[in-house]
Amino acid sequence: MNLPNKLTVSRLLLTAIFVTVISMPDLAGQYTIASVLFLTASLTDFLDGYLARKMDLVTDFGKLMDPLVDKILISAVFIMLTANDIIPAWITIIIISREFLVTGLRLLASSQGAVLVADSLGKWKTVVQIAAATYFLIKLGGTGEERLLTFMAKLIPDQIGTGLLWICVLLTVISGISYMNSNRHLIHSI
Repeated sequence: MNLPNKLTVSRLLLTAIFVTVISMPDLAGQYTIASVLFLTASLTDFLDGYLARKMDLVTDFGKLMDPLVDKILISAVFIMLTANDIIPAWITIIIISREFLVTGLRLLASSQGAVLVADSLGKWKTVVQIAAATYFLIKLGGTGEERLLTFMAKLIPDQIGTGLLWICVLLTVISGISYMNSNRHLIHSI
């Protein structure tokens, strides 16, 4: 297994550890640890694709697993933020629904021998989702006794979080529609 694929697999492991940590209410510094885990996993998302292209290590495994693991990470963080009453459930449902629809389309393309790659709108959507999730993880940690996150949470106005969340929802919906529209030939072929 090459380095980019190892990074993809490590992101899946980091996601599982993130969910475990954020679910442990008696763990000191749980939100700080969870935030670091999430940001580290998000960094591997950028790094694996960059390295695969730069080192010419693009594989079918990476083309399939990288976007799938990204969806697992984003779904996990938004589910956990919803479970902690930070993000409304309807937003999480929109995000996860879009991810399932795109994954279904990718599976359909794969069954026809094609591989669909993320477009720039989808990449921007991911960046904004990561930014919004990070903001709300910091805010979540700022509600407890975690000094660093409390300090950071006070520095960031609530309007930024609201704006990030609305941009996140809009880009999620628009990129989903765009992705489905640009690949409608696959849907018509079934």
